[in-house]
Amino acid sequence: MVKVAVLGTGLMGAPMARNIATSGMQVHVWNRTAGKAQPLAAHGAVVAGSPAEAVDGADVIVTMLSDGDAAHAAMTAAAPGLRPGQVWAQMSTVGVAATERLAALAAEHGLTFADAPVQGTRQPAEQGKLIVLAAGPPSARQALTPVFDAVGQRTLWVGDDGAGGAGTRLKMATVSYGISLTAVVAEALALAQGLGVDPVLVREVITGGPMDSPYFQAKSVSILEGDFTPSFAVTNAVKDTRLITQAGEAAGVRLDVVAAAGERLRRAEAQGHGDQDMSATYFASFDTP
Repeated sequence: MVKVAVLGTGLMGAPMARNIATSGMQVHVWNRTAGKAQPLAAHGAVVAGSPAEAVDGADVIVTMLSDGDAAHAAMTAAAPGLRPGQVWAQMSTVGVAATERLAALAAEHGLTFADAPVQGTRQPAEQGKLIVLAAGPPSARQALTPVFDAVGQRTLWVGDDGAGGAGTRLKMATVSYGISLTAVVAEALALAQGLGVDPVLVREVITGGPMDSPYFQAKSVSILEGDFTPSFAVTNAVKDTRLITQAGEAAGVRLDVVAAAGERLRRAEAQGHGDQDMSATYFASFDTP
């Protein structure tokens, strides 16, 4: 039986760990806030008291943490339980520079590193329908395939060198699209509201036409119904826009739209919407929360 250690059981990590466990693999989980990991015991996961305890004896280690620093800290703490040859699938969105730093840490411990961020939010994570953007050596794929199949509907292998960060580079481009589109939807509905037009009419105009999409429907309904239950939180989107713009700057690419989306998200966060879904960028169009 494949043993998998999952470090990080937050909004995304918890459903991913549950799906891995219910697919028949042995799963040990750890989270800095232990209470967030405890419900996974009902699905057969073993809740570990430390990262080192979680990774001890694991074939595959999955990190699904908030940022590169958190992933580095967790894996550094895990060092007493690590052994050469374990496969580390780094599945958080941490940016290009952090991926290189984490790959170096993996090399220090003799781990096989896979850069494998996921495309998708809470609902696809719960349904096991994420898209895994993976880069890593072919020798690791046999161990990784059942894990990736448990959490995703599709794995897109984009490179054989996890340290090169090909998965993360692709993730920067795709998450840029999602965040920017969210800001566009929110701003259009806010403009209608400000002009004295019922924002519902904007949705009626777009629905069924060439500008319609499932994403537009999801985010517009969130805003119009005032349901900001987080699928992908404002605070996480703020972090990602920072990583995206840094990647663009390093590549010599100007990213005006995502930079503007980041400014909106920071205003929404300052207004107190950080823990809400990123569609709460709607509120950034107004001077009051």
